[in-house]
Amino acid sequence: MRTTFLALFAAVSIAADFPTIDPRVVTADDPHAQDLPQMMARDAKKRLQDTHLRETRRFAEITTRQQWEVYRDERIGRLKAALGAWPEPPSDLRIVVTKKLEGEGFTIRNLLYETRPGLWVSANLYLPASIPDTMPGIIISHSHHTAKTHGELQDMGMTWARAGVAVLVPDHLGHGERRQHDFITEKDYDNPFRVSRQDYYFRYNTNLQLSALGESLMGWMVWDLMRGVDVLLRQPHIDRERIILLGAVAGGGDPAGVTAALDPRIACVVPFNFGGWQPESRVLENPERDFAWFGDGYWESTRGLRCGARDGFAHFVIVGSVAPRKVIYAHEFAWNATTDPAWPRLQKIFAFYDARDSLRVVSGKGAVTGPAGPDNTHCTHIGAVHRQGIYPALKDWFGMPIPTEYRQRLPADELLCWNSKAIKELKPKKLHEILAEHAQQRLAERERTPPQSAAASRDSLRREWGQRLGAIEPAAQPQVTERSREAIPGGTLSRWVCEVDPGIVVPLLLMTPKNAPGRVPVVVMVSSRGKQAFFPTHGEAMAAFLKAGIAVCLPDVRGTGETQPGSSAARGSARTSISQTNLILGQSVIGSQLRDLRTVIRWLAAREEIDGEKIAVWGEAFHTPNEKTRQLAVPLDAANFPHIAEPGAPLLALLAGLYEVNVVLIYTHGGLAKYASLFDQPYVYVPHEVVVPGIVAVGDIPALVGALAPRPVWQEAVIDATNRLAPTQPQANSPLAAAKAIIDKLSGR
Repeated sequence: MRTTFLALFAAVSIAADFPTIDPRVVTADDPHAQDLPQMMARDAKKRLQDTHLRETRRFAEITTRQQWEVYRDERIGRLKAALGAWPEPPSDLRIVVTKKLEGEGFTIRNLLYETRPGLWVSANLYLPASIPDTMPGIIISHSHHTAKTHGELQDMGMTWARAGVAVLVPDHLGHGERRQHDFITEKDYDNPFRVSRQDYYFRYNTNLQLSALGESLMGWMVWDLMRGVDVLLRQPHIDRERIILLGAVAGGGDPAGVTAALDPRIACVVPFNFGGWQPESRVLENPERDFAWFGDGYWESTRGLRCGARDGFAHFVIVGSVAPRKVIYAHEFAWNATTDPAWPRLQKIFAFYDARDSLRVVSGKGAVTGPAGPDNTHCTHIGAVHRQGIYPALKDWFGMPIPTEYRQRLPADELLCWNSKAIKELKPKKLHEILAEHAQQRLAERERTPPQSAAASRDSLRREWGQRLGAIEPAAQPQVTERSREAIPGGTLSRWVCEVDPGIVVPLLLMTPKNAPGRVPVVVMVSSRGKQAFFPTHGEAMAAFLKAGIAVCLPDVRGTGETQPGSSAARGSARTSISQTNLILGQSVIGSQLRDLRTVIRWLAAREEIDGEKIAVWGEAFHTPNEKTRQLAVPLDAANFPHIAEPGAPLLALLAGLYEVNVVLIYTHGGLAKYASLFDQPYVYVPHEVVVPGIVAVGDIPALVGALAPRPVWQEAVIDATNRLAPTQPQANSPLAAAKAIIDKLSGR
């Protein structure tokens, strides 16, 4: 032990030189240096383009209705699977009317209906004052701008009800009376924020929570709309053959299109801005390759569905699958048939059924970039100018007379559904509470499975994590090139570039100890901030490793360090966009980073100077935890935003131990204690790429740590999903103290 302490003391003296080491592999004067932060975005774009061309070829090969239906059924089946689990529909849907309003030729029922245990939908049901012998039913999927009480929604409800139609306008999950945050007026937060946008912004948090369970915001929205169909079908004299779903602009058309694809009870769908041309679209030289067939990698997850590109359910396929039922291909602004690449594909599908008249178009004027006005038809949901195009189609298809527009709007408070009596009797739950119960149920089901041997349990866990992470196998023959070599205090530093995939490189540093008598152990140190983050604070630890005869490897797995697309992990960051794009491709960023890390570990194990059976992995967060006194309930555009955690590298270290048997020790600092903490409250402060879809169902991080036994796993400074230290977390050791413990273990002490 005295020798170890002397070595550590000597290491402290040489560590002072470590901060002066340039951690870069690709130096600033290298022409490729500027390209590295764009590497992941460029790679994702290329993979999307390849998928676009693949599906273009496959769709072009379809020449018969039978071929189309095989193609359609495969992709819609994959769509349904990607959206999450589908419980049995409630046999006796609970519907509670909390208020009735009488209008001029119509009535309004403020009602609540339970779509999942404890999860209630608030909705306004507009009915004719005198119920006809038979009446159509309309559901309106509102936009992300506002919830059900907005004036345009009232106009449609009242107008159609006066014309003999039942109209249901529900709140989407997270909106209006179903919001999952506390910011309703300017008085709810001390600093300025955009009150009207919080329901929209919090879709981000809601989807992260759902994703951890293997669910999706789109899936739960679709389920709620399906149960809205149930509500309509419970109304007296409703015509089951005339159920119509309208999807508003800006996020309302997306769930409408998906719902119609999955629910054959819907006779007609009007999915504004979904299926093809978007308000942001532009004419492209090569639309087959470059058009956003599967949506965009944007934080709003309903715009780019998970696994959409991998599994081929392009938006036009989703809308086209409704054929030969009725579709109004609707656009908020001006639309040109000759420039929309999706239009001929939709026409081709409907032609298979000789149902060309079942596909119609409604469009407005101008463009999203222009100011509102007669020549630029911005709207919040579905504007009057757009409705004028919808009326003739519904008359031709369903015999619905063109109504006279009615605009006698009510105060929003009149249309609220929840009151003190309903709250007391129905005991509604917040989404995070419901998800916490789901997580407990799934973990309990897992615990009831027959026990396995330790080896079988690890194999099972590897399969389950692999299914959720995507492609994680290390590159068989990476191209590894040494860029430079130099002497450093205590050893030698070499700089390498490891090309794992075409266009994907991992810059890494390898520090080997001086005068090592034989093959030496190695500690692989990884962080979301990259290798440069270690030098200012961990120099003594790295020097101690070298002094003890242990090599140190610092890789920048993709998206970190020299290849990091940006330091911010916020909702609207480049990192979030890249992560969502990868999910559209059926791949997680963490999975790709694990592929990089495993490739580096295999490369190290094969080197003649490295003892391939003594590899340790150090995963470091380098984040600032939120203090216990820090206010966590803040708007998502607040200026004084809480710190976002960076637990990705600690997770990578654990996963490296799961998959690589020559990893004999894992140390993490700042990792996530468990994904289930995402369900503690509505506020979440972890990066998008860290939330692996469905990960809670495989036993969460405690199960992962347990599977690594008997190898030592040291977790320090663990946090929850709000980036607060776990309540019972002891004081973390210094990097040098952690290095000492690792040295002792690798040295057999």
